[in-house]
Amino acid sequence: MDDSPGAPQDEPPHNRPPHDDAWFSALFDAHSRALYSYFVRRLPDGGRASDAEDLAAEVLATAWRRRDDVPDGAELPWMYRTAGYVLANHRRKMRALPVAVVPDEPDDVDPATFAATDDVVRQVLSRLTPRDRRILLLVAWDGLSGDELAQVLGVSRGGADAALSRARARLRDAWDGQEQAVDA
Repeated sequence: MDDSPGAPQDEPPHNRPPHDDAWFSALFDAHSRALYSYFVRRLPDGGRASDAEDLAAEVLATAWRRRDDVPDGAELPWMYRTAGYVLANHRRKMRALPVAVVPDEPDDVDPATFAATDDVVRQVLSRLTPRDRRILLLVAWDGLSGDELAQVLGVSRGGADAALSRARARLRDAWDGQEQAVDA
């Protein structure tokens, strides 16, 4: 094997920890709840708990199958990116269903759940592009840092910062438009 600088390396670096059963168990323990919450907040009306569990399990199964592709230190952003694809596939399979009436008393006290069921918030978010919604929700609900957002979006940190700034500006405009419509 050619060990000269710049020579292609077919094997992973020797200092990389193995992505084995112990690695996956730690990955599951660290991130399964975040994935479940990701889906609960994005499924219509919070979705059924079993749907969120199934979708989170699908992402984790993908992480296991593609464990050599999961970057060390950036596991959660990689799984959020995969979760976006899984959710898109799930939505394509669903029938169009009307939005249910928001109950008088919510079942959960999670602020993210309140925001997701608030009709006004849903209306304002629906005015944004899917990309803007995704960017805002990854940062606001899922707590991604700028570097993690960049990894999920597949762009540089500067590109992620610019996309977030534009999404926030469009959210402000949509919110102002909603308030003006209510005042009229």
